[in-house]
Amino acid sequence: FGYTQAEMMGMQMLDLVYPDDRERTLKAVDRIIAGEPEPHFENRYQRKNGEIAHIMWSARWSEENQCRVAVARDITLRKRAEAVQQAVFAIAEASHNTQDLPSLFRQIHQIIAALLPADNCVIALYDTASDCISFPYHVDQYQALPATQHLASDSDYARLIRRGEPLLLDAQAATPAVDNQPIARSWLGVPLEIQGRTIGALVIKSYSESAVYDDETRKLLQYVSNQVAAAIDRRQLLLRLQERALYDQLTRLPNRELFYDRIQSALARARRNNEMLSLLFMDLDKFKAVNDTYGHTLGDQLLEAVARRLELSVRECDTVARFGGDEFVILLENIEQPEQSEGVAAKILSQFATPFHLLDGQQQDVELSIAPSIGMAHFPLHGDNEKDLLHHADQAMYWSKRRA
Repeated sequence: FGYTQAEMMGMQMLDLVYPDDRERTLKAVDRIIAGEPEPHFENRYQRKNGEIAHIMWSARWSEENQCRVAVARDITLRKRAEAVQQAVFAIAEASHNTQDLPSLFRQIHQIIAALLPADNCVIALYDTASDCISFPYHVDQYQALPATQHLASDSDYARLIRRGEPLLLDAQAATPAVDNQPIARSWLGVPLEIQGRTIGALVIKSYSESAVYDDETRKLLQYVSNQVAAAIDRRQLLLRLQERALYDQLTRLPNRELFYDRIQSALARARRNNEMLSLLFMDLDKFKAVNDTYGHTLGDQLLEAVARRLELSVRECDTVARFGGDEFVILLENIEQPEQSEGVAAKILSQFATPFHLLDGQQQDVELSIAPSIGMAHFPLHGDNEKDLLHHADQAMYWSKRRA
């Protein structure tokens, strides 16, 4: 356990038992004294440096000598191997069961903290397109969430990802802290690699002298990091596929499928709470002429710019969706009076009063002025289902276009 003979003298054996196991150990002692052998009793002891030792006891009561006779075997390596394997399985299971990345990150932290001293844990992700490192998961009792960093920066995270090798630092070797914040006494990071590419890093920190990372800790963290990288990569892939299925790739707005899902949910809430909602159907006047004159590339730029202006015209709780071509649909919930929706339509028209500045194929600035036609429908005034509301708003849009 790391103590000298002199240090051990006068100590109670129970003092060495891990606190969480003391009550269970005392109960086992009572059973042994009562004459019930314990051939495979396991408990944990705490070494002088804070590490945990797993011990298996084969113990019995000697009536003749009136004492316990026991043989102890150190099974720490076996228990550690079992714990690592359980952690790998748990991470794989989490990657299948969690619905989003934040939930996955939290579960990964919990799993690693059960294996190693990891109260402080950071997951950094590297984006090749921007050449930047972000920090989607950051739990640190002293250090604040780092800002996004370029891969070329001098931070410990950037060095770790650039090298693609584990990095073990003590307080003297770590990057100096700012604002007199404490520096971790032990800092261990491993790269997250999948199919030969580094997607980020997994970092644990210790501010305690009793939990100092070493080469053995590095091996354990490096081993589970392979499963962590696979879990994150899988969840990112599923999210990308989901986004492609539910969002328009050009404008990044919800597509028809996601819109229908949202309006059905909104209608259910409106019926339940006896509320009103509004639907705005919109297209761009003379959009075909833009494509014919300047080409589809500039037409696509215009649609992207239109999407951003529409988002600025509504609340965060509202939905702006692209139906296809130059058609957009806007769902407004929690409407008290139709005049509120008319105010949103007026705000959209004011957004279009400013010309759009786009770049043509020769990277020359093109100034375009384009107006939308907007039709409106209200639930329950114009229908009690999405089909009737869309039809009414579509017809109203065409009446608006004819009047223009």
